[in-house]
Amino acid sequence: MSLLAVGISHQTAPVALLEQVSMTGDDRVKALHELVDSDHVSEAMVLATCNRIEVFAEVDRFHGGVTDVSRVLARHAGTTVEELAPYVTVYYEDQAIGHLCTVAAGLDSMVVGETQVLGQLRAAYALAQEEGTVGRELHPIAQRALRVGKRVHAETGIDRAGASLVSVALDRVTSILGELAGRPVLVVGAGSMGALAATTLARRGAAVTISSRTPASAARLAETIGGHQADLDRLPQELAAADVLVTCTGAPGTVVGTEVVATALPQRAGRPLVVVDLALPRDVDPAVAGLPGVHVVDLAMLQGERAAHPGEPVAGSVAADDVAAAHALVELETSLLRAERQAAAVAPTVSALRSQAAEVVDAELLRLSTRLPDLDARARNEIARTVRRVVDKLLHEPTVRVKELASAPGGTDYADALRALFGLGIGVEGDTTTLSDAVALDSGLPAGTRLSALDLRIGDADVRPGGAA
Repeated sequence: MSLLAVGISHQTAPVALLEQVSMTGDDRVKALHELVDSDHVSEAMVLATCNRIEVFAEVDRFHGGVTDVSRVLARHAGTTVEELAPYVTVYYEDQAIGHLCTVAAGLDSMVVGETQVLGQLRAAYALAQEEGTVGRELHPIAQRALRVGKRVHAETGIDRAGASLVSVALDRVTSILGELAGRPVLVVGAGSMGALAATTLARRGAAVTISSRTPASAARLAETIGGHQADLDRLPQELAAADVLVTCTGAPGTVVGTEVVATALPQRAGRPLVVVDLALPRDVDPAVAGLPGVHVVDLAMLQGERAAHPGEPVAGSVAADDVAAAHALVELETSLLRAERQAAAVAPTVSALRSQAAEVVDAELLRLSTRLPDLDARARNEIARTVRRVVDKLLHEPTVRVKELASAPGGTDYADALRALFGLGIGVEGDTTTLSDAVALDSGLPAGTRLSALDLRIGDADVRPGGAA
């Protein structure tokens, strides 16, 4: 079994495609079960945020695993694997572990150092636990990634530079309108992102009104931040009064249509309206940006700014030392987990070798008893102890060394050699190609390979490196 990470993110795909593959809570549950019901996936976790959809899975074959996961993603996007392929990134084993930990630390986010993704990863792990799609392989990986994220935010200064996506968007609002203190702001959505937006706005002194498809949730949130609650059917009236609209619902379609905003504009007496759409898929009809006096800040804008300044965070400047310290922690924790996984991978080999040796000793002692039935008990026991000591001493060095070597790159090759030399025959049912086997066979497929660089032959679940992405 090996770890595979397959998905798309703001690093590879436009917001329009991220919208297309976005998943609601029910979608994620369905996807989890589709994944573990496929031929090659035994465990799965789906991380769905406003700028990524990624599947982390334990698979029995590299080729089959990539194909199975890609098919599920394509089905939920309403497209084909071939159409999705140019935007899909594949990580395997060590690189998949490192990627997940980097994501948890906020180092792969649109806003470097943001903390919200850590909560989203925690929720993804909890959902997979509830649905029974994580087991002994993914449990320690998810737990280590959460630990990495917490350590990075607690032990480095990346939090000081890494604002949340909400804060970055509101900074754009401030650049248009000026300070938000005292300004009326309407927040549509009372989920985790809505709560973050409302809390951030309240701290900046804005007069916040909360509206949601669930009025009770909106009322609770409004009470928490000292704001007001308004029903969604009052949207035109609230828009007429607000200077800023922030939307962040989990609705699958448009929540704020062009006609709703257009209806409110005559009552605004020419006052500008800034619309902040942080939902995926988008809550606000894109045509709203064409209305007079309306300024739209959305994920596409933030992604465009990042693309215009590659290598730079969207928000402010992140100290190089903070980023370096965060990456060092990620590398430390992932190397520890790598060593633990590799040690666990060779444990069955060590156990099988010792069991085989014990069986040989027992068989030979039985044979000795048959050939020398008159041997007294004391001599018999001494011979047995001597033979076992000899075997233990002969096995001590190779078993200790194979455990030590397992933590080094390619360390599991030593376990393979032991199995071959001693004819242990464990795990040899059918085609048991591991990711490391596949990588070797495929001439070193690089980490983070785009799926478009792979020749997908869906019929026989074969994946081979092809031309450049």
